[in-house]
Order: sequence, then C-alpha cells, then structure tokens
Amino acid sequence: MIDKLESLSSRLRELDETVADPALAKDPARYREAMRERSRLAVVVEAYGEFKSVVSALEGAQALARDEADPEMRELAKAEAGALEDRRAALEARLQDLIAPRDELADKPAIVEIRAGTGGEEAALFAADLFRMYSYFAESRRWKIEVMDASGTELGGYREIVFSVSGDAVYECLRWESGVHRVQRVPATEASGRIHTSAVTVAVLPEMEETEVEISEKDLRIDVMRSSGPGGQSVNTTDSAVRITHIPTGIVVHCQDEKSQIKNKSKAMRILRARLFELEDSKRQAERAAERRSMVGSGDRSERIRTYNFPQNRITDHRINLTLYKLDLAMEGDIGELVDALVRAAREALMEADSVPAQTAMAGNRQT
Repeated sequence: MIDKLESLSSRLRELDETVADPALAKDPARYREAMRERSRLAVVVEAYGEFKSVVSALEGAQALARDEADPEMRELAKAEAGALEDRRAALEARLQDLIAPRDELADKPAIVEIRAGTGGEEAALFAADLFRMYSYFAESRRWKIEVMDASGTELGGYREIVFSVSGDAVYECLRWESGVHRVQRVPATEASGRIHTSAVTVAVLPEMEETEVEISEKDLRIDVMRSSGPGGQSVNTTDSAVRITHIPTGIVVHCQDEKSQIKNKSKAMRILRARLFELEDSKRQAERAAERRSMVGSGDRSERIRTYNFPQNRITDHRINLTLYKLDLAMEGDIGELVDALVRAAREALMEADSVPAQTAMAGNRQT
C-alpha cells in the first residue's frame, strides 16, 4: 500500500505541473480531466500525509513507553500510544478505501432522469420529492445541478424531469440510484387515509464528452416546435423546443427548458450522448453477464432498489439490506450514509472481482 501511495504522491506533483501549464488551458476537455484527477488524488495524498504523521508520533510514544524511567510518564506514553494506534488503524482503513479500484467513469458528471411510474399523480409528486432530495444532497456536496428538461403536473409533480449534476465523483456516488424507487404513504389527495404504493423510475447516466461518443449528423432527425406547458416570456410563442431522433437506435430526446433553440439543442445532444453510451455499455455488460459478481446490483432502471415507507419513517435499500429510520431527514437530502454505503459495497465488489473489467464488476443480483 505504501508503494502505491508514494506513486500517487508523485502523480499529484506531476498534475500540479501539468495544470499550471498555460498550454493546457487551450484544451478544455484535457484540463477538466486533469483537474478531476488532481482533486481526487489531493484527498488521498492529504490522508497519506496525516497517516505518516500519526505513524511517526506512534513510534515516538512507543519508544517513550518502553524506555522512560518515570512510571507515571511511561503510563501516559502507553495511553497516548493506544490512542495513536487506533487513529493509525482508522487512517489505514480509509487509505485502503481511497486507493481501492475505481470505475473508470467514477469522476464523470451525471445526467439524472426521474420519471413517474405506477401511481398516477402521487407518483408524479414523489418524483418531485426525489428531485428535491437529490438537489439538497448535491448542495451538501457542493455539486452543481442544471435542469435540462421537465414535464410538470398541475399539482406540482413531475411526469419527467432530466437534470445534470457536476462535481467531484458525481457518477460514482449517484450511479447506484438507477432503478425503481417505491414509495408507501398516504397521498395528499387521499381523503380516506389509506396508504398507497407508488413507484418512480430513476436513471443515472455518465455524461460523455463529444469526443467520447461520436454522432454522425446524417443519423439525426431534428425537429423544432413551440414549447408547451407553463413558462415565462417566449414560451408558446417561438419555435424553441427541440426534438432529436437518433435514427439507427430510435432514441428520441426532447428539450424545451430554455428559451433558446440553440441551448435546447445543446442540452438534447448531451442527453443523447449519455443514452447512446448507456445503450452500448449495456450491450457490453450483457455479453459478459457470466462474469458478473456483486452484492450491489446492476443499477438497471427496471430493478426495484429502494422503498420509502413514510408511516414508519423508514428507508430501505434492498441491494445491501440497509434500513434507516430517518426518512424525514433523507427527503431533506441527508442520504450520505446510504450513498456512501453503496459506494463502499461497489468498491469491495471491484476488489473481489479484480479480474473483471471495472464497468461489469458491479452488475449482479436483481430484486423483483
């Protein structure tokens, strides 16, 4: 582990020199990738520096406990050595987690799609609740959210909402939100007080650069139209909404959130690239299905992954059998414990299946 950490420290010094080179600023894609890698390595190297300081202090305390003639000082040194040993062990465990194998897409931004499923208006309202939950969580981690497209309902819910999230390790943290989220609660529209079960589908896609997913213009059909639904000035009066159809796959993307047709087209292309990458990646995973081993699940949007039980204030993730009785806090964005547990399980799966390519090692048990 020490050799690996020393290598990462050297790599961080190289990156510091790289990002300081004015020439790199002329290549925004390379600059962003370098900064993402530097940000991740800085956390590892900082923890490694703390680890080395604790090890040095521990050696000093152990020497004092062994050689000190004064019994009282010797006992104090022993107590200090015990506390430092606990700290050393905790830091070692954290470092092992930090340098564990990571998915090659871990540091990508993400495009999140939330769609109301079974449950009608109640499902749409819960879709809005999930969007707020992810927004609060993103704010707590200093991530940036950008709404790309939304289809609302009269009661304030969403039939569908698509948004991007950018920041440190976004895709690694959010990718396991993909799947069916089931909610059990008394709807605001329910007069008799009966508990209803509804479902919302979430898909989390890595956002790819233009150079990473090539799309031929001849494969696209682009239609423009007037935006529909509520909005401010220019909505319903200009042809700003854009619908892009990828002819070979039949994938259709629609964006109308911006007043500018150019901006809507740009957003639609970002979503299309993410969906095309997901389609190809799903094919690759299917071809290697026999190699799949994991306790976390595939993240497939058809998989029931989590239940939100409001009467019991309970949130349960079925893939790692984790239940927390703080649903009220979770809906306010306090889902760090849940997200971090999923990331740890994913990394453990990668370590256990180190001979399996990173992108397939996380696929496995499905819930029905």
